[in-house]
Amino acid sequence: MFHHNKHPAATFVNIPGMLYYELLTSDPAKRWVVFLHGAGGSTRTWSFQVDAFKDHFNILLIDLRDHGQSKNIQPAFESYRFPIISRDIKKVLDQVGITKAHFVTLSFGSVVIQDLYMRYPGLIDRLIFAGGIFKGNVLIRSFVHLARIMNIFLSYSTMYSLFSYLLMPRKRNQKARRIYQMQAARLTQKEYMKWVGLYSEFFRLLNLFYHQQLNVRTLIVMGQEDYVFLKAAKSFSRRQKTVQLEIIELAGHVVNIDRAEEFNDVAITFLDEVNNEDTTPQNCTWPVPTD
Repeated sequence: MFHHNKHPAATFVNIPGMLYYELLTSDPAKRWVVFLHGAGGSTRTWSFQVDAFKDHFNILLIDLRDHGQSKNIQPAFESYRFPIISRDIKKVLDQVGITKAHFVTLSFGSVVIQDLYMRYPGLIDRLIFAGGIFKGNVLIRSFVHLARIMNIFLSYSTMYSLFSYLLMPRKRNQKARRIYQMQAARLTQKEYMKWVGLYSEFFRLLNLFYHQQLNVRTLIVMGQEDYVFLKAAKSFSRRQKTVQLEIIELAGHVVNIDRAEEFNDVAITFLDEVNNEDTTPQNCTWPVPTD
């Protein structure tokens, strides 16, 4: 059962003008894990991960602009670009005092972290992509352009409900579908249209990231039934020396909800391996995206 209530042990921080975030900390010596949700999500996206992760790591959960409780973030913009989103996140990390962390991302959050990593590579310890988006292949391009066309005729709420069924069509995806529809309801049509502005640089960013070699250890966790994004994730992982791919059966795009226990086990095992390692990126040659 999905519990929409906040975790009772968390510290909730809502500083005017900044992204809303939640902290679960128990030991200064523990490494940090930062969770970034996907489009239409919120900190509640990770409700099935918090209890499993909190005994191993200090946790930071962030609501991106307009999502969850991150409303009226300053400065305001008529439309968004990836540098704006990355700077929002960096501002929270600076506020908390995090200089390096593991990052766990979901769906569109995987694209956000691609930009963040290329701008601030030293922030990243290890990366986990759940339901990651990596390549602008024909299927993904068709999917994105269909969404843009439908914006003309349908309200955001109607369109999001429709696409949640396209991405998560099976009965066993019902829980993930319901959770995302509940969270997406907090996003207004005007706010959503600002995020649509990111599509102008969406494929350029994917292409830039896809053709570079990652300098940090990375885990990609995909659902076997993620029909839109799995093929590109397989292709990306084959190109990378530092990437391992885990495919979880009976799971769709939102794999961290569909098969939460399996996702938590593989993710925590992967991150726990780093305890005695120095993961400072060496010889980083990433091109920084232009603003």
